[in-house]
Amino acid sequence: MAERSGLNWLAGGAAGAILVPALALVAGLPFLVACAVGALAGGGVVLLLTPATRFKALEASGLARGKIEFARELLTEADPLVERLEEAAKAIRAKSIAERVRHLAGVARSIFEGIEKDPLRIDRVRRFLTYYLPRAAEMAEAYRALEVSPGVDAARLSATGEIIDRLSGAFTEYARNLRDAELDKLDIELKLLKRSLDEDLGVSAVLDEAARRRA
Repeated sequence: MAERSGLNWLAGGAAGAILVPALALVAGLPFLVACAVGALAGGGVVLLLTPATRFKALEASGLARGKIEFARELLTEADPLVERLEEAAKAIRAKSIAERVRHLAGVARSIFEGIEKDPLRIDRVRRFLTYYLPRAAEMAEAYRALEVSPGVDAARLSATGEIIDRLSGAFTEYARNLRDAELDKLDIELKLLKRSLDEDLGVSAVLDEAARRRA
């Protein structure tokens, strides 16, 4: 990441260095004006080349920086695990197991999206990201290896498929847990909104009644 940042600044400096003499000598702008325009253009190149990061809006607000950084680290480590699930799903011959592994990857992606929307909920899925997701990737790859191994061990293959099936239930439960947290937050917001509306509309009704009586 630091190397990419350095390249961004080099590109921005190069753009400014090229633009300043061009503006001053070719376009005939005053040297100071050309320098100012070149600096702005170089800064624009730096911003353009800087990769987007997760939770940028929340991070800019200074909200719970430690938890946001923790969520970013966990998701960064989890991304390759989902890719492993997706690759295994493509390779597994048993259609039902392949569909189950593909389902695991899809649920994991939905959990990622939920955390990206609200990283403060990371504690609800920490065990999912650090334990169940890595084990799921391992089981999916183990199933594929068993399928293509000489003298297929049917009992071991069946046991691994059963574990994948049970992991699917665990994944679904964690996704539901994350959605429940979002609904809990919505319930609180609805209650606060209702209270505000009751207070404001109640005051309006009293004022309207007083005005009607004066008339």
